[in-house]
Amino acid sequence: MTNYKPTRPTLAFYHANCRVTGSAAKFELHPAHDSEEGSILLVMANQATCTPQTPVPCFDWENAITAKLGFADICKMLQVLRGETESIDDGRGLFHATVTATTKIALRHIIEPVQAYSLEVYSCERGGGNGVSSHILLTSAEALGLFMALENVMGLIAFGCNAPTVA
Repeated sequence: MTNYKPTRPTLAFYHANCRVTGSAAKFELHPAHDSEEGSILLVMANQATCTPQTPVPCFDWENAITAKLGFADICKMLQVLRGETESIDDGRGLFHATVTATTKIALRHIIEPVQAYSLEVYSCERGGGNGVSSHILLTSAEALGLFMALENVMGLIAFGCNAPTVA
């Protein structure tokens, strides 16, 4: 996704490190409206090498991987974050196929080498292009916050903000 600029409410996790192997994950809310289904846009970028003009950690948003998570996808992520399952679909993850690429999203609870939640996204262009991946480890506290945020917006994703009422 070129020149990613969030335009909606976004929850972001930035995990930079001195080895420049960190990553960032953003969850952007897209409530249902009119005839559009609601979703969360997941955008993940790997850490980039900074220039002397940018002393803070940088992320490669020019080559970020994006995935549109629908209602069922989010429900599967919530099962992992809630502790009902250790991983999405017994480790198989979610697969999204578009005209241009195939993307796999994996979320799993790990306990070695540390207790955390591993979120991995792999994307490969159709026609045998180069694959790209990004991976972030969420702490237990971050996973709890993500769980609470996702759980709280499920109504907006399912029904939107201006759902009609029945008289």
